Amino acid sequence: MGFSREEDPKVTLFMPTWNAGPEFREIFERMKNQELDRPFEILVIDSGSKDGTVEFLKEQGVRLIQISNKEFNHGLTRNRGIQEARGEIVVLATQDAKPYDEHWMQRLVDCYDDPEVAGAYSRQLPRPDANPFIKDRLSSWAAAKEEPRVQKIQNREEFEALPPLEKLGRVAFDNVSSSVRKSIATEIPFRERQFGEDLDWGHRVILAGHKIVFEPRSKVIHSHNNSIWYEFKRVYLDHQNLNRIFGVHTIPRWKDVFSCSWHALGHLAKVVSRDQDLGLPGKLWWWAKVPFYGFSQNLAQFLGARSVRKLNEGSKWYRRIDRKLRRGV
Repeated sequence: MGFSREEDPKVTLFMPTWNAGPEFREIFERMKNQELDRPFEILVIDSGSKDGTVEFLKEQGVRLIQISNKEFNHGLTRNRGIQEARGEIVVLATQDAKPYDEHWMQRLVDCYDDPEVAGAYSRQLPRPDANPFIKDRLSSWAAAKEEPRVQKIQNREEFEALPPLEKLGRVAFDNVSSSVRKSIATEIPFRERQFGEDLDWGHRVILAGHKIVFEPRSKVIHSHNNSIWYEFKRVYLDHQNLNRIFGVHTIPRWKDVFSCSWHALGHLAKVVSRDQDLGLPGKLWWWAKVPFYGFSQNLAQFLGARSVRKLNEGSKWYRRIDRKLRRGV
């Protein structure tokens, strides 16, 4: 079985799209040709594409909903996709997450044999052209590990007693490639958030007594070679989110920014040295960027976590910085 236009699919593959670009055609074909033991539909919500994405999707016979770009929100648009889905299991994917093989979806769907599972997410592998800094950062993510994991808690008291980073590990969830049980995601929907709607959902689902599964055999290829400035903004928002939910403050003081940046020099230099995809000119190029990248990452962690308290206190300086750093992420 596989992709079907029938009225009674058991699984819905949902994607939000916006100007998905020429690579989307190959990604879509891999998604459409998944080998699944039950029929599935493809549902797309497009938020104002102007590059031919809509025309391509209409040719493919998917269920297509069109909204304006202003209507898009990471949490609310996914809620609408889940609401419109005909399948009880809803696979959520971004437009640039390329399935590693034809079993990507089946591995996620199999997780729901356990009735306590509310969500499951995939392993992420870097693209072949990923730069050494992005490869290193991705390797530290919960969604990059090789070992399967069932995330659950015994009770709220046990969870609250955990250190902040262990709390994060219990509730990790990543909507680059994930799935949800529709009945639970309807009861506990994503919130209206610009950033981190997946982690926020995982947190609430785990506290409600459900399970989340990390299934590394379900793999997607996904990474971005972003600029140092973009990565600074993203890490700032990441750590703002982590502090707000879990109290994570990896770099609590100004002086720690400099000491951690000093230690980062050696680590990142080794990362570049060990990258077998780089020749000597490439290594020289990335070695030159090490001080800037290392300092910016540590500064972003410090400012992101600190911003939660400062914004609550009404700091005008942090309000200006926060508005600037949110643009374009």
